[in-house]
Amino acid sequence: MPRSVIRFVAMTTYHKLEQHRGARLLGPEHPKVALALNNLAELLRTQGSYAEARPLYVRSLAIREKAHGPEHPRVATALNNLARLLQTQGSYAEARPLYERALAIREKSFGLEHPLVATSLNNLAY
Repeated sequence: MPRSVIRFVAMTTYHKLEQHRGARLLGPEHPKVALALNNLAELLRTQGSYAEARPLYVRSLAIREKAHGPEHPRVATALNNLARLLQTQGSYAEARPLYERALAIREKSFGLEHPLVATSLNNLAY
Protein backbone atom coordinates (compact mmCIF):
# COMPACT_ATOMS: atom_id res chain seq x y z
CA MET A 1 0.00 0.00 0.00
CA PRO A 2 1.42 3.46 -0.88
CA ARG A 3 2.75 5.50 2.02
CA SER A 4 0.40 8.42 1.26
CA VAL A 5 -2.62 6.13 1.60
CA ILE A 6 -1.36 4.78 4.91
CA ARG A 7 -0.79 8.34 6.17
CA PHE A 8 -4.28 9.41 5.04
CA VAL A 9 -5.93 6.48 6.82
CA ALA A 10 -3.91 7.15 9.96
CA MET A 11 -4.74 10.87 10.00
CA THR A 12 -8.43 10.27 9.29
CA THR A 13 -8.59 7.72 12.08
CA TYR A 14 -6.76 10.06 14.45
CA HIS A 15 -9.09 12.98 13.74
CA LYS A 16 -12.19 10.81 14.09
CA LEU A 17 -10.92 9.56 17.45
CA GLU A 18 -10.18 13.11 18.59
CA GLN A 19 -13.66 14.21 17.56
CA HIS A 20 -15.35 11.39 19.50
CA ARG A 21 -13.04 11.61 22.49
CA GLY A 22 -13.56 15.36 22.75
CA ALA A 23 -17.32 15.05 22.46
CA ARG A 24 -17.37 12.35 25.12
CA LEU A 25 -15.09 14.15 27.58
CA LEU A 26 -15.99 17.79 26.95
CA GLY A 27 -19.49 17.57 25.53
CA PRO A 28 -20.63 17.83 21.91
CA GLU A 29 -20.82 21.65 21.98
CA HIS A 30 -17.28 22.31 23.23
CA PRO A 31 -15.00 24.48 21.03
CA LYS A 32 -12.36 21.72 20.98
CA VAL A 33 -14.93 19.44 19.37
CA ALA A 34 -15.45 22.16 16.74
CA LEU A 35 -11.70 22.18 16.14
CA ALA A 36 -11.59 18.39 15.75
CA LEU A 37 -14.55 18.49 13.34
CA ASN A 38 -12.87 21.24 11.34
CA ASN A 39 -9.57 19.37 11.17
CA LEU A 40 -11.25 16.20 9.96
CA ALA A 41 -13.22 18.20 7.40
CA GLU A 42 -10.00 19.84 6.16
CA LEU A 43 -8.39 16.44 5.76
CA LEU A 44 -11.40 15.09 3.87
CA ARG A 45 -11.54 18.19 1.65
CA THR A 46 -7.90 17.85 0.67
CA GLN A 47 -8.59 14.25 -0.28
CA GLY A 48 -11.60 15.25 -2.41
CA SER A 49 -14.22 13.79 -0.06
CA TYR A 50 -16.41 16.89 -0.28
CA ALA A 51 -19.71 15.27 0.66
CA GLU A 52 -18.17 13.93 3.86
CA ALA A 53 -16.45 17.21 4.70
CA ARG A 54 -19.45 19.54 4.34
CA PRO A 55 -21.53 18.41 7.34
CA LEU A 56 -18.42 18.52 9.52
CA TYR A 57 -17.72 22.12 8.50
CA VAL A 58 -21.35 23.05 9.10
CA ARG A 59 -21.35 21.46 12.56
CA SER A 60 -18.03 23.11 13.45
CA LEU A 61 -19.44 26.49 12.44
CA ALA A 62 -22.58 25.96 14.52
CA ILE A 63 -20.57 25.03 17.61
CA ARG A 64 -18.27 28.03 17.22
CA GLU A 65 -21.19 30.42 16.76
CA LYS A 66 -22.84 29.07 19.90
CA ALA A 67 -19.63 28.99 21.96
CA HIS A 68 -18.08 32.29 20.88
CA GLY A 69 -20.91 34.36 19.39
CA PRO A 70 -21.58 35.19 15.73
CA GLU A 71 -18.88 37.89 15.43
CA HIS A 72 -15.87 35.99 16.80
CA PRO A 73 -12.74 35.50 14.66
CA ARG A 74 -13.02 31.71 15.06
CA VAL A 75 -16.44 31.93 13.46
CA ALA A 76 -14.80 33.81 10.57
CA THR A 77 -12.33 30.95 10.16
CA ALA A 78 -15.16 28.40 10.11
CA LEU A 79 -17.07 30.50 7.56
CA ASN A 80 -13.96 30.77 5.40
CA ASN A 81 -13.33 27.01 5.50
CA LEU A 82 -16.90 26.15 4.55
CA ALA A 83 -16.84 28.76 1.78
CA ARG A 84 -13.59 27.30 0.41
CA LEU A 85 -15.24 23.89 0.19
CA LEU A 86 -18.26 25.34 -1.60
CA GLN A 87 -16.02 27.26 -3.97
CA THR A 88 -14.05 24.10 -4.73
CA GLN A 89 -17.34 22.41 -5.62
CA GLY A 90 -18.29 25.28 -7.92
CA SER A 91 -21.02 26.60 -5.59
CA TYR A 92 -19.89 30.22 -5.90
CA ALA A 93 -23.27 31.71 -5.04
CA GLU A 94 -23.28 29.81 -1.73
CA ALA A 95 -19.64 30.60 -0.98
CA ARG A 96 -19.78 34.36 -1.56
CA PRO A 97 -21.97 35.38 1.42
CA LEU A 98 -19.85 33.22 3.72
CA TYR A 99 -16.66 34.88 2.48
CA GLU A 100 -18.31 38.31 2.87
CA ARG A 101 -19.36 37.55 6.44
CA ALA A 102 -15.88 36.27 7.30
CA LEU A 103 -14.38 39.45 5.87
CA ALA A 104 -16.73 41.67 7.89
CA ILE A 105 -15.90 39.82 11.12
CA ARG A 106 -12.17 40.04 10.49
CA GLU A 107 -12.29 43.74 9.59
CA LYS A 108 -14.22 44.47 12.80
CA SER A 109 -11.98 42.24 14.92
CA PHE A 110 -8.54 43.07 13.53
CA GLY A 111 -8.76 46.27 11.48
CA LEU A 112 -8.29 46.84 7.77
CA GLU A 113 -4.53 46.24 7.66
CA HIS A 114 -4.43 42.77 9.25
CA PRO A 115 -3.13 39.81 7.20
CA LEU A 116 -6.31 37.81 7.84
CA VAL A 117 -8.33 40.65 6.33
CA ALA A 118 -6.07 40.46 3.28
CA THR A 119 -6.66 36.71 3.14
CA SER A 120 -10.42 37.25 3.26
CA LEU A 121 -10.24 39.86 0.50
CA ASN A 122 -8.19 37.47 -1.62
CA ASN A 123 -10.66 34.64 -1.04
CA LEU A 124 -13.57 36.88 -2.01
CA ALA A 125 -11.79 38.07 -5.16
CA TYR A 126 -10.86 34.55 -6.25
